[in-house]
Amino acid sequence: MTVQPALRRSMTRKQKRLITIGTLGVVLAVAVGMILYALSGQISFFYSPSQAKEAALASGTSFRLGGLVKDGSWKKTGEESDFIVTDGETELSVHYVGLLPDLFREGQGIVADGTLGADGVFAANRVLAKHDENYMPKEVVEELKARGEWQRDGAGS
Repeated sequence: MTVQPALRRSMTRKQKRLITIGTLGVVLAVAVGMILYALSGQISFFYSPSQAKEAALASGTSFRLGGLVKDGSWKKTGEESDFIVTDGETELSVHYVGLLPDLFREGQGIVADGTLGADGVFAANRVLAKHDENYMPKEVVEELKARGEWQRDGAGS
């Protein structure tokens, strides 16, 4: 037991500080690792219909889909809605059960969270309709503008 107090006396202030900083660094790294692990199940990647097709996503893959609701594609039966989302190049069928937002309509930009089914239909569990660019991810707006599909109601872009 006399060795430990002797060891403490032999450590300089600089060494004690380095040990404290090192210990805090390890604790911080472990905490960050635990937070990232906990959030890994909550991450949802964003795809346009073309990007989803190119990525060849497996069925059951959860992601966020964005684009325009194709004109003439919306069919509603009770609380079930089927429609097609397009980015001007590729189309993806969407099935949603629930009440759609008031601003939802054909030709409107939307973002939907959900999973891709084995039949290639996107099963949405949440649909957001945009009223301006705030509901549409910047990447989708830029892609639609580049293809000449983007139209902003009443105001210039």
